[in-house]
This record gives sequence, structure tokens and C-alpha cells, in this order.
Amino acid sequence: MSADFISRIVGMFVLAVGGLILGVRLATLAENSVYLYGTTFMLLGALAGLVLTPYLTVRPMRFLRQKIQRMPVQQLLAAIMGLILGLIIASLITFPLSMLPRPLNQILPFLSAVLFGYIGVLVMTARQQEIFAVLRGRIPERSEEWRPLPPVLLDTSVIIDGRIADISRTGFIRSEMLVPRFILTEIQHIADSPDPLRRNRGRRGLDILRRLQEESDFPVRIVDLDVPEARSADDKLVILARRLRCPIVTNDYNLNRVAELQGVTVLNINELANAVRAVYLPGESLRVHIIQEGKEPDQGVGYLDDGTMIVVESGRPFIGGEIEVTVTKILQTAAGRMIFARPAEHL
Repeated sequence: MSADFISRIVGMFVLAVGGLILGVRLATLAENSVYLYGTTFMLLGALAGLVLTPYLTVRPMRFLRQKIQRMPVQQLLAAIMGLILGLIIASLITFPLSMLPRPLNQILPFLSAVLFGYIGVLVMTARQQEIFAVLRGRIPERSEEWRPLPPVLLDTSVIIDGRIADISRTGFIRSEMLVPRFILTEIQHIADSPDPLRRNRGRRGLDILRRLQEESDFPVRIVDLDVPEARSADDKLVILARRLRCPIVTNDYNLNRVAELQGVTVLNINELANAVRAVYLPGESLRVHIIQEGKEPDQGVGYLDDGTMIVVESGRPFIGGEIEVTVTKILQTAAGRMIFARPAEHL
């Protein structure tokens, strides 16, 4: 039995009784038929209760519950604190307002409670980042131009990748990191996959989240924010980023392009890694360990510590050994940077 149906039945009986009482009193005052007035108002009350009760009780409460569930915990806490502070201020001015002549002494206290409660909620939610930073003991050095940085949304791929934990410890990300519930659910599904590789990736993602919450200098929160009109996690994330006006941290190439097309700022971990790799110019020498054959005859392939591939011409005879090479060319691709070199003794 639904809540709407129950509220309709209860509302029908309550308003029917109220309509009956009103009809009897009106009939007595007008000296008309008590039966006619009572029956008419009772039926009107029952009809009004049957139709209007869900719109006055159940549905507003359902809408309020959904709003509260989607609201970030920090924002909800800030709104409650602002409401309490506003009501405290309103209560302090209630006594002098009650000394005014009627009807001002009855109307103004109620209006002041509504006004200061609204102002308290508005101020606390608008400055929540700074207020909670102060409560956590981090008082920022403010200037006229200082503004709190918006939070960032973490994608599934960047959590499973794991490098975000090390990046957050360095201080490059200096804002709150949000993980929507649907991203956490996607990682849990990956962790429960029958495929061992996917299962290990999912478990790694859960471990990275725990590590972020324990070690990051800035808070990492799981937020109950959803986008019901979108189906895929990527679409939900992009729409949510637009609503919150915050960037997405990812290393997913497709999500990166889709988000940029929709005007969403993207912080790509792969682009950051490419930007901080060691720069080698043609003619410079370095030592590299040749581990495998290349695609072309006589090529050998090695890797630097940061993962940069080095293709060594005439390097096939040196597979399994470490040699000194001289850089001949550098190629930047979508997958990263590739260095071409030749053994120093062949130049």
C-alpha cells in the first residue's frame, strides 16, 4: 500500500469531519437546513482530502528527502548550522519586538525568525569551504583576490590507475576531492568481476581510495550525488561537473575529449606525466637497458624509469645488456613521448 494512497484516505476522513463541522456551524448561523449544509460540506471536504492531501504532505516530503540525499554532507551540515545560528539571532531580538503594539508584536517575531534563518543558511552554504577550513584548524592567509578552489571529481580510471594518491601527497591538487557514489559502485562491480585481471584492478581502486582518505592533505569524500537522466558513468560525471562547476581528474582519453567539448575542465594524469618527463635533445647521451626487439630489423627497445620508450637503431645485438646511446630524434605521440637513438659507438 503506497504512501500516497494512505495519505488520501486519512486526508479524506479528516477533511470530511472538518467539512461536516463547518457545515453544521454555517447552517446554525444562517438558520438553514443542518442536514443539507452538513452533507454538502462533508462531501466537499472528503473530495478535497482525497485529491489534495498527497500534494500537501507526502510529495513535498518525498521531494525534500531526495534533495537531502543528493546534497553533499558538508553542504547539508553548513545549512543546518546556518539555520540554528539564524534562529538564535532571531530569538535574541524577539523580546524587544514583542513590546511593540499589536499586530506588530505578533507578526514581526515570526518574520524575523524566517528572515534570519534564511540569511544564516545562505551565508553558511556560500562560505562553507572557508568556514570548515577554519573549524579544521586551517586558517588560510587571505588576500582581497583569494577565493576557495572548487572541488575536483575523480574518475574511475584515475582511481584504479593509482598515481592520484602520489600526486595528492605532493600538493598539486589543493582542493577537496569528490568521488560520486556511482563511481564507487562502478569500482565495486569491477572488484566483483569473475575476470581475475578486472577483479585485481577493482580491488586496487578500493585500496587507492582508502589510501587517499588516510594520507591526502585535502579531504576525499564519497558524495551521494547522482544524475538520473544519464545512463553511463562518464555521462553522469560530465553533467555533474557542469552543475558543480568543477574539473574532472581522469586519464581516460575519450572522457577527456567529451568533457572538453562540453566546456568542462579536465585534469589529465597522462598529460601531467608527459609534461614532467625528462627532456632529452638530439645529440645527448644516456644509458639504457635493451630488453626486446623492435618492429624494424636490427632495432632494440628499452625504457627509461618514467616509462618513456627508447627505440635504438642497430640495437638488436645488445638485447639483454646496457649500453650508452645518443639521441637522434624525439617523437611526441598521443600515447606519450618516444625517443629514437643509436649506440654511441656506431656514430
